[in-house]
Amino acid sequence: MAEFTFYTVAMSRGQISRWALHEAGADYDQVVFDWASRPDNFTDINPMNKVPALVHHHGDHDHIITEAAAINHYLAETHPDKGLLPDAHEKAAYFRWMFFGAGPLEQAVLARTLGWEIPPEREATAGFGSLERALSAMDGWLSANDFVVGSRFTMADTYVGSQFVWGLRFGSIPETPAFKAYVDRVTQRPAYAEANAIDAKLIEEAQGS
Repeated sequence: MAEFTFYTVAMSRGQISRWALHEAGADYDQVVFDWASRPDNFTDINPMNKVPALVHHHGDHDHIITEAAAINHYLAETHPDKGLLPDAHEKAAYFRWMFFGAGPLEQAVLARTLGWEIPPEREATAGFGSLERALSAMDGWLSANDFVVGSRFTMADTYVGSQFVWGLRFGSIPETPAFKAYVDRVTQRPAYAEANAIDAKLIEEAQGS
């Protein structure tokens, strides 16, 4: 048995955590299914019945991790030799922008995609402000920094980077020079290419079935 079991669907947020698995060089098996054929026991693993989910077979017990940002950071923690964790001076930016990506940025993009218009006077209540405000914050940071923590790639870039890879590809995030340059940098990673090739094949197989 591999150290990790990874549950995913071909075209899903699972792609975010597969990238992290390859950056970490994790030993993993995969369980791939579609939304209509989820394993009967999957809600035991994730009561939300969504992917990705990761099971860490740790000695004589298992640890279950859900939520892509949490999975990705967990993989960095369990593979500290890969240099994907922030140092003491990088932690503030690492956690700030990873949680910003998982919170305000994703929610603002989703709200716009689904046509949820937040009145300006209710932006504080919504928590994510507005899409324009969230993107402006990220554009300011990525205009001055190559990666989430500054000058080097960390695991936070697998999560934040995925938001921009998807956003620019599908038009939910407008292309700016800073966003395009960032996507170009992170997608040059060998681990990104390896993970993306696996998911691209799964998507092709799913669409052909």
